[in-house]
Amino acid sequence: MGVLTWILLGLVVGALAKLFMPGDDPGGIIVTILLGIVGAFLGGFIGSALGVGTVTGFNMMSILLAIVGAVILLAIYRLVVGRRHHLH
Repeated sequence: MGVLTWILLGLVVGALAKLFMPGDDPGGIIVTILLGIVGAFLGGFIGSALGVGTVTGFNMMSILLAIVGAVILLAIYRLVVGRRHHLH
């Protein structure tokens, strides 16, 4: 996939992940795109490890795997930030 495809996939996946896990997260469109891109890599790694597939472009399996990865990242982020706020 090309760079523009990754950016577009990142935007779509990041927005969907935030839709599935609504909340007050910092960052705008850039953070959403980065969440989606890194989530796609994580989802592809998990899918490959489980033998279900990888993230290869704009198809249903790739988008589902990328969303799973992005939701996992968002959950980890919230756990880390939540703990930090409770410590102060």
